[in-house]
Amino acid sequence: MDLSKILSISGKGGLFKVVSQSKNAVIVESLVDKKRFPAFGHERMSSLEEISIFTTGDDRPLKEVMKAFFDKLEGKAALDPKSADKDLVQKFGEIVPDYDTDRVYVSDIRKVFAWYNLLLSNDLLDFSEETSEEKKEETVDQETTEEPIAEKPKKKATAPKAKNTGE
Repeated sequence: MDLSKILSISGKGGLFKVVSQSKNAVIVESLVDKKRFPAFGHERMSSLEEISIFTTGDDRPLKEVMKAFFDKLEGKAALDPKSADKDLVQKFGEIVPDYDTDRVYVSDIRKVFAWYNLLLSNDLLDFSEETSEEKKEETVDQETTEEPIAEKPKKKATAPKAKNTGE
């Protein structure tokens, strides 16, 4: 799942997929209605790859949160983001139990639910490539740690020999 090509644009509802780049704009396509338009540099755009959720420990990247949603809901749609606040907060707490209740607002939780449902409906939540990348990293780690490389013994430093001039 590559969230670096999925954008959230401030002032515009929904999510947008990067289609192309022009000289001074990014051409994006709405995931809601599939309309394409240019997004200019003065608009605040955030890649979903850069977004994370505040937790009591380290912040969790949105990708991990989406995977937790997918696993907990077994690949099905989440609650409607227009549901009651207490229902959304309760469900979000079940999925991300360590989220920071002081810094994560209900509006943020609504966005996560809406984004999850939107990504799911557009078949953009594919976690299979992630597991194959993890396996590749494990095999590389195993290959590098199997046999240590033997070091050559170091030579002792010796003092230079004095030249005998014969005098």
